[in-house]
Amino acid sequence: MDSLIGMTKALADGGRLRIIGALLRCDELCVCEIVELLGLATPTISRHIRILQNARLVQSRKEGRWVFYRLAEPFPESLRIWLQESFADSPVPEKDQAILENIINSDRGQLCRQEKPVKAGELG
Repeated sequence: MDSLIGMTKALADGGRLRIIGALLRCDELCVCEIVELLGLATPTISRHIRILQNARLVQSRKEGRWVFYRLAEPFPESLRIWLQESFADSPVPEKDQAILENIINSDRGQLCRQEKPVKAGELG
């Protein structure tokens, strides 16, 4: 029961849902790509990722100076289907897909050198 509660709490945030949606479409993303997608500061994205990892929805791997995130193995298939069906009813994933295409086609090194400012109240 604790696992289910942790998973539903992790999914009870629009930003974390957008991260999961992006990872459903891309095999993996580095944190700077997720920062660019959501337009939030790195510490905020890191907090979201940590919550998703604690719920066993996301896992990471390190390659050089980058840490890449992907859906956890195994990712519940019924959850994948439910999320994909739910995302189909929202314009956000379609907008995110266009942003993701630009992100994936950009220079990761340059993207990761850009620092997003922390917005007032964002870390709260």
